[in-house]
Amino acid sequence: MTLPSLKCRAYSSRALHGDIDVELHAPLVKKIAKLLIARLPASVELDDLVQVGIIGLIEAARQFDPTQGVQFETFASQRIRGAMLDELRREDWLPRQARRHSKQIEDAIHQLEQREGRPPQESEIADFLGLPLAEYQAMLSECKGVSLQHFSDFDDDDGTGAEAAVANVADDNAVDPFASLADGDFRGALVDAIKALPERDQLVMALYYEQELNLKEIGAVLGVSESRVSQLHSQAIARVRSKLREWL
Repeated sequence: MTLPSLKCRAYSSRALHGDIDVELHAPLVKKIAKLLIARLPASVELDDLVQVGIIGLIEAARQFDPTQGVQFETFASQRIRGAMLDELRREDWLPRQARRHSKQIEDAIHQLEQREGRPPQESEIADFLGLPLAEYQAMLSECKGVSLQHFSDFDDDDGTGAEAAVANVADDNAVDPFASLADGDFRGALVDAIKALPERDQLVMALYYEQELNLKEIGAVLGVSESRVSQLHSQAIARVRSKLREWL
């Protein structure tokens, strides 16, 4: 992902707004970027998110009003996240059709698991969607880049959900969409969802996320092509997401 050259250097690293020291709060930007990037495709770079987040932090320092009774970190966190989400959405890193196909696959898997009481086979998912197996696999290929966390998870049908989630900066009780993803309950559900995957899907996830092998290397382990590994990865992500609907 290539982001435009940002204007961070136009500001002093000690830029102040009242009692707000931007440099002092810079680690907050990296913390938020790391939380977000863990659920994004490899094409999104941490440094890019950090640069965008710094702009959000600077704007938060300019706009912060301590008389509102809100902690600066709370105010800034939502501004930083909002800046990152807005930039990623502008980059349109995942085509709308891919998001739509991913959702269809997730829904199919969820309904089949509810009906059969077990993870559905690839051919069963294709049949449920009314597609030949080859067309379903092509759909999986289109979903390359889909991650555990979709930006559309924060969007309403009109695309305003993410903005609403970060706009209520004066409310300490506002729901933080990232907090639920970081809590212990979510981590436990994620582990359970991965354990429930078919053995091959578990292996793909382990090799990709734990061993940090690329798709070509995973293909060599499994004895399949790189494109087939991409399909299996997309399907594994859809299986996991179908079990985490309460959080995503």
